[in-house]
Amino acid sequence: MVMASTKIYDSTKTPFYAIEEIQGLIRYKDLLFQLIRRNIVTRYKRSTLGILWTMLNPLGTMVILSIVFSRVFAIRGVYPAFIITNLIAWNFFLQTTQFSLNTTMFSSDLFNRIYLPRTSFVISMNGAGFVNLLFSLVPLALIFLVTHVSIGLPILLFPFAMILLAFFTIGFSLLVSTVVVYFPDIAELYPVLLQGWFYVTPIIYPDSVLQDFVGGWILKINPLYHVLKVFQMTLYDGLFPSIAQWMTALFISLFILILGWFVYTGNARTFQF
Repeated sequence: MVMASTKIYDSTKTPFYAIEEIQGLIRYKDLLFQLIRRNIVTRYKRSTLGILWTMLNPLGTMVILSIVFSRVFAIRGVYPAFIITNLIAWNFFLQTTQFSLNTTMFSSDLFNRIYLPRTSFVISMNGAGFVNLLFSLVPLALIFLVTHVSIGLPILLFPFAMILLAFFTIGFSLLVSTVVVYFPDIAELYPVLLQGWFYVTPIIYPDSVLQDFVGGWILKINPLYHVLKVFQMTLYDGLFPSIAQWMTALFISLFILILGWFVYTGNARTFQF
């Protein structure tokens, strides 16, 4: 009688960790969807307003910033619409990367006890963040309606701008989640770094403010600026980004995504929590 051979999994004989991780996510796709659902439910389950906070948060911040800065910066069009467009993109990036960083640290026991795709918690945080981003389009649409901001044909390209932002955010989440494993103090420093990044990125002011400062190099070397620019142009400006702008945003987003994926998956098996 012929005995069926049993395959024994040996992670040390799998050199392509990045590819294996993708296969693991596909195999555990049901778990991934459950994690996304859990992240959304857990975030708001003790809140009276629940998911409405996703809509009220950018609205509240928009009101405060509009009162303070609307007469300071010369914005084409309506400042509240300008600021909420940039805020929903920034909030998605900020909250998702912070939650991913914290989740990587707090999920250490589970990783050490059972097998799970190591990227599952980071990807699920980004998935939940993307759902919140979609919900935040509701107050944005309301502000556009109230302030009579017109929507043109470039809105058809807006989903592609959202995807580029999601790619960039996933990659950056994986990078900072890797760093925090080896340098836990980064978790305390990261909000400070984000605050600095916020002020050197044209979110509450037009990019023209920095165009003449040191030859515009602050904008040129800021990767997030190029991704947010196509986001803003297709939504608020009602303009078609140039081929160069699309290619720059695409290159940056894919580069950060691939770099983050390889760095995280390449180090995941050596993580010591």
